[in-house]
Amino acid sequence: MGRVRVEIFDPNNNMGRVWVEHFNPPTRNLSIYNLYCSGPSGGRVFPGIGGKSHLIRLLLHTINQSGTNMVANGAVSVSLDSVRDKNLMQLKKLNSVLFPVRYNDKYYADALASHHFTKLAYYSDICVGSIACRLEKKEDGAIRVYIMTLGVLAPYRGLGIGTKLLNHVIDLSSKENIGEIYLHVQTNNEDAINFYKKFGFEITETIKNYYARITPPDCYVVTKYIRQPQSEK
Repeated sequence: MGRVRVEIFDPNNNMGRVWVEHFNPPTRNLSIYNLYCSGPSGGRVFPGIGGKSHLIRLLLHTINQSGTNMVANGAVSVSLDSVRDKNLMQLKKLNSVLFPVRYNDKYYADALASHHFTKLAYYSDICVGSIACRLEKKEDGAIRVYIMTLGVLAPYRGLGIGTKLLNHVIDLSSKENIGEIYLHVQTNNEDAINFYKKFGFEITETIKNYYARITPPDCYVVTKYIRQPQSEK
């Protein structure tokens, strides 16, 4: 496994010594950058995925977050981008960091087929989160949305990125006259359950032994029903 360590100096001493470690896992075709600092912001770790340009953005963004003057102050925007063939690898790399399972080809085919329902989230041009959906046809012919995954890299949680991703799917479902969105949540994942409840989701079913390799193995089906506007007669 190759590893490179690079140090930079913060003249305002808000971050103290800052260093980046880059390594290539031997079994995965990707680069991972971890940024550390020893100042008052010490202990913060910023995992990143991508090439050298990504690393530069990550360094500048992190220094800015620490309160130094090395980067001009200003609001950092969160943008969403649809997943396509050319950026599908970004979703795969995010999943490898965010989730303890490896998703199969069908997962990614479903994500691509959902078109604008599957999105990557960028914070200051850094890819930090995603929502991946599958469109399903019910017995009555109606379409419903299944959220396969929703995740944000740990250092960027609490910034409204997950909210922006979920609201996008809810709003798009409403525009497309889709009346149901659902997902599976492990029964002990109270944070996720409470998060979805804030958006009008409710527990509609409990499935025993849904998960094969994690404990507890049970899950809730969490569903949001969207009221469609009544057409004028």
